[in-house]
Amino acid sequence: MAMWCSRTALRRLQRVAVNSLNITGGPTSFVQREMSTLQRVYVTRQIPPEGLKILHESGQVQYELWDSDDVPVPRKELLQKVKGVDALVCVLTEKIDAELLDAAGPNLKVLSTMSVGFDHLNLEELKKRGIRVGYTPDVLTDSVAELTVALLLTTSRRLIEATHEAKTGGWGTWRTLWLCGHELANSTVGILGLGRIGVAIAERLAPFKVKKFIYTDMAPRPDLASIINAEFVSMDELAKQSDFLAVCCALTPETKEICNKDLFSKMKNTSIFINTSRGGVVNQEDLYEALSTGQIAGAGLDVTVPEPLPTSHPLFTLKNCVILPHIASASYSTRNAMSALAANNLLLGLQGKPMIKELKL
Repeated sequence: MAMWCSRTALRRLQRVAVNSLNITGGPTSFVQREMSTLQRVYVTRQIPPEGLKILHESGQVQYELWDSDDVPVPRKELLQKVKGVDALVCVLTEKIDAELLDAAGPNLKVLSTMSVGFDHLNLEELKKRGIRVGYTPDVLTDSVAELTVALLLTTSRRLIEATHEAKTGGWGTWRTLWLCGHELANSTVGILGLGRIGVAIAERLAPFKVKKFIYTDMAPRPDLASIINAEFVSMDELAKQSDFLAVCCALTPETKEICNKDLFSKMKNTSIFINTSRGGVVNQEDLYEALSTGQIAGAGLDVTVPEPLPTSHPLFTLKNCVILPHIASASYSTRNAMSALAANNLLLGLQGKPMIKELKL
């Protein structure tokens, strides 16, 4: 399937909301129908307006939501609110486990998460109970790729340090090696986990005159690799050759803390490490040691464990570590497209139809 830009995706998803649900008589507001005939949905966060609009105008469901985007729904309240619901829209801050599914009860048929990652879901429990699961890949590819490139450049060219020096009086006379960083031209860029996002990152980096793209994955992915002319290598070779290493893999039992002392010890002392996937793929203690001892040159993280990362965490003390608060998909068009896709997945699932994006359990 071709990659969608988030604006195109949003327009298509808006049409899906009107056309593919095939509800006669057009959109119907809650006050125009018997509430008892509508299926019950709980939304665990104040999701962007496009998704709520689709749910409201479908005439298919009545929904209740935790009306805040700043504070997650308290666990105790969440367990109370899901009782008897037919479907649930969640985000990655909610742990969907046996306790929650027990609280929801047998009516729960569909779960729709407004996320690409699904490590917050107990897939085994969901499968056991026959609950269908929708998620929101593809629509955030462009946004995540853009942020990854921005983070890579910010880290490698030491922009946060430079801004601080300019603001605090450190900008004195011109110096030959002051705030020097590492450039992309003639470099080797490694990608750990080659999917749509990895390809999109490479496509954006190629104009910077990158010499070579390499990648590692569970197995070679020739169809995707051919798009960016990337070479499949072992994990050891990825570490040894990469001037810039971008982590794009999903968090699974196999990838948990895969970026650890063993990996960092094989990297060049001029290498830049970037993670915009999931915090759990990195052993943060090992990363701190690699950065603080000069084993690698710098790191840029959009994801950590836990989130938010406590301000007292040692990584925040390092000038060569740039940490962002998990904002890779944070563009208006992308978040609205994710919201719309989550809503459409839910409605189609409740109708017993194929979802636009469904996890195969």
